[in-house]
Amino acid sequence: MAKIDPVIIVIEDDPPIRRFLRTSLSTQGFTVFEADTGKQGIIEASIRKPDLVILDLGLPDMDGVDVIKAIRAWSELPIIILSARSGEQQKIDALDAGADDYLTKPFGFGELLARIRVALRHAIKPSEQMQGEVFVTANLKVDLHNRLVSVDEQEIHLTPIQYRLLTVLIKHAGKVLTQQKILKEVWGPSYQENAHYLRIYMSQLRQKLEADPTQPKFLLTESGVGYRLKV
Repeated sequence: MAKIDPVIIVIEDDPPIRRFLRTSLSTQGFTVFEADTGKQGIIEASIRKPDLVILDLGLPDMDGVDVIKAIRAWSELPIIILSARSGEQQKIDALDAGADDYLTKPFGFGELLARIRVALRHAIKPSEQMQGEVFVTANLKVDLHNRLVSVDEQEIHLTPIQYRLLTVLIKHAGKVLTQQKILKEVWGPSYQENAHYLRIYMSQLRQKLEADPTQPKFLLTESGVGYRLKV
């Protein structure tokens, strides 16, 4: 059976950037379709059934955050933001709306390609991954069915909240999660402004799971935005 190239839709109003992405991604084995407005991008996403969307936030007809919301109304396909907007709140707004990742312009194609691969790997995981699955990354192993956590085959004891925080990160492995989203899922909606809770428990997790907590390998900080579990 012939290999089917992954389909990417680029929603971007800058012709040179669209041309660069189309050419570069095509050489990496992707089929690329383009849209220069938000409305056209939404149509393309619904027609082409892509594997991933690359989205600029500064579109001529609508805000990119509204494009994310429109796509999220019917699809969980990975969305990577590629935007000149570099403010922390702008990143948080896009990620909270449902984007999977965020790169600011100017960007390196190698980094974009790496993030595309991570997003695609995450997307093909079964939705039942939290039931009976053993999650493994680097030297960390989490048996979600039996609630067992080990590092280098040595069992690690976690408190209930530490374990809940880890499972939320595993559930969204590879994605950037905002502090507010993590707080809501771990502690509940009334704790979304208590970022210090999250910093304390993330520090505790790193102390228990990372070889060098000051240089984490998989419990990564996305500065000013939130955290990502590297896969």
